Amino acid sequence: MIAKHMITDGILPLKTSDTGRMALSWMEDFRVMHMPIVNNEGFLGLIAEIDIYNFNNFDEAVGNHTLSLSKSFVYEYQHIFEAMKVMQENHLSLVPVINDHGNYLGSITLQSLLEHFALSLSVSDPGGILVLEMSSTDYSLAEIARIIESNDAKLLSVFINSEPDSTRIEVSLKINRIDLSGIMQTFYRFNYNIKASFSERNDLDDLRERFDSLMNYLNI
Repeated sequence: MIAKHMITDGILPLKTSDTGRMALSWMEDFRVMHMPIVNNEGFLGLIAEIDIYNFNNFDEAVGNHTLSLSKSFVYEYQHIFEAMKVMQENHLSLVPVINDHGNYLGSITLQSLLEHFALSLSVSDPGGILVLEMSSTDYSLAEIARIIESNDAKLLSVFINSEPDSTRIEVSLKINRIDLSGIMQTFYRFNYNIKASFSERNDLDDLRERFDSLMNYLNI
């Protein structure tokens, strides 16, 4: 997935002649804390909500102020991971997308990124989650997938989390099975450390126990 395919509809850029008051109004409408500024079609940079409050004059043109986020953008052909990197490093609510000529094409919002990765990680698909802990040198996606498939299940998505200055990683697996007991036994047999497991059935059982407890209380 490249940046130009993730552009959010409706995010209009500010002109240098627009006022801070207008910028704040648009930020509220778009539910963002940053807005791109252009000169004709050329991208100049981002202005942050806090910058406008520091103006002390909301009716002053945004083009009269130095932009602290002039380098915060991605090119249209860059991967979506690069957009996430720029957004995270600069604490942005959106990241502008430009072409090789420096022209503004649109913006990717944090909300659109979250929706994209929710779909990519099969968040809404029914199933269970296993979290494995291991050394990074022991990680093998092929072997993990083979263990899951040997139990007539499918691996829907993988998420890896690593801590700074550590060789240990956590591997979160979304699997298309609600009952994970057989898969867990196989992982144990291959000496994997299962740190946590989550299942929709567990949630249902928990709700059922609470309902039964309530009924027992009401019958007393």
